Order: sequence, then structure tokens, then C-alpha cells
Amino acid sequence: MEQGPIVVVLHSDSVPDDERMDRLAGRAAIRYTEAPGLANALRGAEILFVYDFRTRALPGAWHAADRLRWVHMGSTGVDPAMFPELRASDVVVTNTRGVFDAAIAEYVLGQILGFAKDLSGSLLLQQRHEWRHRESERVAGSTALIVGTGSIGRHIARLLRAVGMTVRAVGRRERAADPDFGEVTTDLHAELARADYVVAIAPLTERTRNMFDAAAFAAMKPHARFVNVGRGELVVTDDLVAALRTGSIAAAALDVVDPEPLPADHPLWELPNVRITPHNSGDFIGWRTEIVDAFTENFDNWIAGRPLDNVVDKRLGYVPG
Repeated sequence: MEQGPIVVVLHSDSVPDDERMDRLAGRAAIRYTEAPGLANALRGAEILFVYDFRTRALPGAWHAADRLRWVHMGSTGVDPAMFPELRASDVVVTNTRGVFDAAIAEYVLGQILGFAKDLSGSLLLQQRHEWRHRESERVAGSTALIVGTGSIGRHIARLLRAVGMTVRAVGRRERAADPDFGEVTTDLHAELARADYVVAIAPLTERTRNMFDAAAFAAMKPHARFVNVGRGELVVTDDLVAALRTGSIAAAALDVVDPEPLPADHPLWELPNVRITPHNSGDFIGWRTEIVDAFTENFDNWIAGRPLDNVVDKRLGYVPG
């Protein structure tokens, strides 16, 4: 007989580590399911752990969520769960805020250094067996604009400041003298005009969708580089392609794209000033274990009647800072 709350774990071909999930032993009945079986698994369940956080299966199975009280997303972004029925419900949504912060910040710094030192150009010359002396740029003294002031953006700011970069930020609320971001403003286009590097890490909401369009790229400096580690849908992809082709901006590093995965015949693949990674900027060795630990630790809070960590404001679509 099932005892304790029923916990549904939505996974893909990768299943959470048994040893980590054993922390729930004797306190919950666990149902593992992939997307096709989600509706059946949700019947009678109180808790859903979305381990496969790239899934889009939840809206289609929502009709079966007859006792659901808590959804935990195994990611920082929660846009797959922000559909109208869930938002209007009493179901609490939490995320895995904090797990990916340092890894994504390191990725951003790596891409910025790669641009400044033209590491891709050096690799190309090496493949040609060509010894050619060149000069490179300094990152110290350049300006980075971070669009999105959550915990990941804050980690990025700290790392970029550590190498001597000037950091500014665009967020939902203006504030001065932030210890990590310096000045935070709400005027995206004015800040784009000042930046040598633009880092997109805003959550995907109706307010931020397509915020980087033709007008935004036109506002940037011609030598500016664009790094997107937020969501592909922050960007109007055709406008980005046009900006890169015409030299409106110098280059882009894209860990997220729209559409995703990027079709093999998409023009972004062929642009020499683009670097593409397959949505893995935060995927350090051991990340799967850490997202399970984040869930089981929050489950401890649930069982003990303590407040849950990282509760999402469903009106905003993210955990308020």
C-alpha cells in the first residue's frame, strides 16, 4: 500500500540517481514516468518533480492533476510550467535556483575571453599549420551589460568584475550602487549603446520575449558581442541573423536559440562570427546529482512543514530576488 505523499518524477531517458532519491524512502511513494505516461502518473499525486526540465508535457497532462500541490522544476527557468491553468491554481512552483549559477558564469567569461583573444581564429591558423603573429584585445576596462539581475546574473557580474570589466545591468527595477551590478536601469536600448559585451540571462516572460529585436541590435555598438545564456525566445532569431550578416554587431555566442534544437540547415550554423553550444552552459560534471539533492532537500522542508526554498512568483514567472 502506498504511504506518504505520492511523488511523480518526470524524466526522459536519464533517471535520477537511486541513492539520492532514497532520501524519500519511507516518507513518500514515488512514481517514475516519461512524458507519455505523465497524465496517468499524476492522478492522486501531490508532488511533481520535473527532472526532465526541457519537457513540454505538463500542460497536456494537467487535466489529470487532481491532488497536485507542489511542482518542483529541476532548472532555474520555469517557463514550461507557466501556462494559464497552473498559474491560476493553488499549486506551488519551486525551482533549482543556485545550482547552475557558477557554471554559467564561467561559460560567459570563457566566451568573452574567447572573443577578446580570438581563440577560434588561433585554432583555425593551427589547423592550417600557419604561424601568424597577431594582437588581441584586453577585457579589463571593457563594459559588460547583463540583462537579467537574478542569481545567475549576479554570479556573472562578480566574475566579470574580477577580471577588471565594468559591469552594468538592466532589470525590472532601477537601483543605484548595487554591490555586484553597479547601476541597474530599466532602459535596455540606452544601456545597449554603452556596452562592449551584452549578456542575456533574463527569465522568459511575456515582458522579455523577443526583447532582442532589430531595434535592440541596431542600438548596440558595431564591435559589440552578444552572449545568450537565458532563453532562445528572448531573441528574434531572424533579426539576430540580419545583425550579424550586416555587421550591426560583431559576433554572438549562443547557448540557447529559437528554435531549439537548431535545425541543421539554419543560417546561424554558417555564420563565421557565431559560436553555438547545445544549451549546456550550466551542465558541469555532477549537475544531475545536484538537482536531485535540491529537490530532496526541499522535500525535507515539505515534510517538516517548513517554507519551501525558491518559491516562484507565478505572476512574474521567476523567483523574486
